[in-house]
Amino acid sequence: MGSGSDMVNFNILSPGVAPVLSPRLGKLALAGRKSICTPHYLPLTTRGAVPHLSHDVIRDHTTVGSVYVGLEDSQRNFPLTQQRPPGLRSVIEKEKKHGGPPLYKTPAAPHESALRKFISAPEEFLLIMGARRQPPVACPTPNSPTSISILTSVGFRQLDAEEYIQATRTLRPDIIVGMADLILGRQAGKKRCEKMVDRTHAHTRDATERLYGSSKVEERSKTAYFAPILPLENTQQLLYLEELQDELRDFISGLALYESASLSIIPEPLGTLPRLLFNEPATPHEVLKEIALGADLLTLPFLVKSSDAGMAFDFAFPPPSKSSEQTARPLALNLRSPTNATDLSPLSENCKCYACRNHHRAYLNHLLNAKEMLAWTLLQIHNHHVLDNFFAGIRESIKNGTFEQHADSFHKVYAPAFPEQTGEGPRLRGYQLSPGGPNQPPRHPKVFNRLDDAFDKYAESKSSLGTPDAGSDELESRGFAEKKDH
Repeated sequence: MGSGSDMVNFNILSPGVAPVLSPRLGKLALAGRKSICTPHYLPLTTRGAVPHLSHDVIRDHTTVGSVYVGLEDSQRNFPLTQQRPPGLRSVIEKEKKHGGPPLYKTPAAPHESALRKFISAPEEFLLIMGARRQPPVACPTPNSPTSISILTSVGFRQLDAEEYIQATRTLRPDIIVGMADLILGRQAGKKRCEKMVDRTHAHTRDATERLYGSSKVEERSKTAYFAPILPLENTQQLLYLEELQDELRDFISGLALYESASLSIIPEPLGTLPRLLFNEPATPHEVLKEIALGADLLTLPFLVKSSDAGMAFDFAFPPPSKSSEQTARPLALNLRSPTNATDLSPLSENCKCYACRNHHRAYLNHLLNAKEMLAWTLLQIHNHHVLDNFFAGIRESIKNGTFEQHADSFHKVYAPAFPEQTGEGPRLRGYQLSPGGPNQPPRHPKVFNRLDDAFDKYAESKSSLGTPDAGSDELESRGFAEKKDH
């Protein structure tokens, strides 16, 4: 039997820190990839790309060294057992005939990652792949015992566990997040929770056996496996947790959690594994609370959401001192505000990012009002820079033993929420819209509707003038002219 846990080297650097429910320093390293100092955030991608940032911009103006890719972003074909919409039948059959989506047809040598080549990710980037994008979209179709429901570019379908294992072998990401039977958008009942545990347990056991159980070294997968921990109580998944620490410990390289409360139920033998938290914190305040519980890697959907909304981050850790009369400092600056139309200040004082060194608030305000794509690129550069400094400050504070004190100060200095969004962001991507259905209005308003309105108004005004043979009395009654007697 092979071992999958030795693919990831994770060292806890905080001496004397309890394995759970404490902030901790760590270093996550894989051969040939950038080492990640934790706590840190994991950038999220859309179809393999960080929104609004090209690879050369990432290389030159950010410190991004890892990305998360959702497999469902690249899925299009429907399984043969699933009913296909008539309008897509020819497209789907053509895809099946030619081997499925382009992602699976990317030429790659045995030692290369097809996923890395397809998304053109730098060789030093750490690629983490999961079945679903983050944050996931709640699917109307339920999961099955052997598959989960996903949203593809042509609709909803089932991703079979076997297909996910084959995708792992074909695409060769650095880390794969194990398939989990999650319920989204509603509370699961007691029996459904039992099914969640049983199915996730089966997915984890089968995947680790298939990927690392061969007696031949060359047949074992080189992809590290992060086992999912369900967002349930300890007692509800006790048997699953026991097997992770007793039977499957040698096959797993980390843990994937879906709520911060799960950090408290990690068994002590699994406490030395890196913890990837798939959560949706709304503010940096919530990020600090999750780090205080022992999260190592975090996903931050509010990063791209804030950039899309025209918000420039303006917070730091440790926070600046606050006087007794000072009001709470805003977490971000709304660059759409008219007050920034003539403001020549940088996006954030003392910020050294590319956007602040070369541009000012008035320019970003103009770009946002003109809906220029450069606006969101510059905001992404700035907001990534602020977050990089934020997490660097957190790590330094943990190292010095002042994290709790600085976290309390942060809560007092900064406002509890981001400013309210005004105006419209960039055009929404398909998965950001609510699923379509019968009797629903179109997702996007008509673009060419002004001429129709003008035609209707012209028709009304024309009818009010009367006919060409109208007499003077009729024209006067319609208000077109006043008849005078001579």
